[in-house]
Amino acid sequence: MAAMFTKLMTGNGLIAAFIIIGLTSWVAYKLASLTKGRIHGSAIAIFLGLILAYIGGATTGGHRGFASIPLFAGVGVMGGSMFRDFAIVSTAFGADIREIKKVGGVGVLSLLLGIVTSWIAGVAVAYAFGYRDSVSLTTIGAGVATFIVGPVTGAAIGASSGVIAISIAAGVVKSVLVMIVTPLVAKAVGLNNPQSAMIFGGLMGTTSGTAAGMAAVDPKLVPYAAMTATFYTGLGCLTFPSVIYFATKAIFG
Repeated sequence: MAAMFTKLMTGNGLIAAFIIIGLTSWVAYKLASLTKGRIHGSAIAIFLGLILAYIGGATTGGHRGFASIPLFAGVGVMGGSMFRDFAIVSTAFGADIREIKKVGGVGVLSLLLGIVTSWIAGVAVAYAFGYRDSVSLTTIGAGVATFIVGPVTGAAIGASSGVIAISIAAGVVKSVLVMIVTPLVAKAVGLNNPQSAMIFGGLMGTTSGTAAGMAAVDPKLVPYAAMTATFYTGLGCLTFPSVIYFATKAIFG
């Protein structure tokens, strides 16, 4: 029976991945219900995913997290860029173009402010921990923007694998924090309409974090926050390896 189960899982890796993620999400949302809405289920799901990734890497010595275990290799396919980008695009289709037009220049300004503040925060932390070269400072700043922008920037400007790993970790921490904090501050900052959701997505930038956080506030606002957060990621991938890198180099040498 065990051999049959193993063969079934390895032979249908992607289907098995959907089952695994489904069970993980079910457990996460059950745990979230115990917090009475204070912590969203997606935040717990990501935390559980990080634990599984650590277990997979630690037990096999691999570099693909949970997918390093051959039995669960399909998780690597499901977690790849193709499904990620498909999910982001499909989420944005729920937005109303009339509401998007109302944001106008404020939405663009929120994107620019989000990029700049992430860069400043990342550079400040990196500098405090002893990093002085512009490549490392820019890469870690990009990681604070999102855990996608960090490695893209690091690869483009020649950062070391260790610095790229730090940038990814910084982005993951930011994503989880945004998920947890968003429902707590939503009422205080007026996060209750499509315009404020788009501005929030532009300021925060992390698509997974803003989408999960807004889902806990109002699921109808998720497409708006996710849309500007997606633009944020694209803008970050363009500006960090170019304009921001040269600005960092001019300041720090």
